[in-house]
Amino acid sequence: MKTAKKLILAMVIFPLTLGSVSVFANNGKEHGKKGHKEFTLDRGLMRELDLTQEQQAQLKDLREAMKKDFKAQYQENFAVHQEERQAHKEKMQALLLADSFDKEAAHELAKVMLEKQTEHNVKLLEKQHQLLSVLTPEQKTKYIEVQKERDEKRAQKRQERLTKS
Repeated sequence: MKTAKKLILAMVIFPLTLGSVSVFANNGKEHGKKGHKEFTLDRGLMRELDLTQEQQAQLKDLREAMKKDFKAQYQENFAVHQEERQAHKEKMQALLLADSFDKEAAHELAKVMLEKQTEHNVKLLEKQHQLLSVLTPEQKTKYIEVQKERDEKRAQKRQERLTKS
């Protein structure tokens, strides 16, 4: 019976653990990888919006400043974040390996993970706002249209993958 409880507990906590790993791994740093492309104006989108040379230069300067800022924050807080990650990992292991499940402690860990994730998302939204503020009202309208088209294509691809399996 104890083994069954531990397996069920592991199945419940595992998704939380994965979420915490991604939040703590990022440290609020925008990597510019697939998950964050929506927060930037990629080259294809820039072509579709017909940005002026001045706008392109502004966006390039903003991106470089953001990159430097994130890098400086990461380097500045690396040791602190490393300690936080280790402490979180130890709390998670203690919770998972305990003889009985402490629901209150699990809620507290999940709450901390959610707060970190929220802070990170707010920073990304702020950066996206800065980038989009360079656009004219017409370009913003076009941006919304292009995003809707891309979202529809993504939804269609997800639907196709679901029907294949």
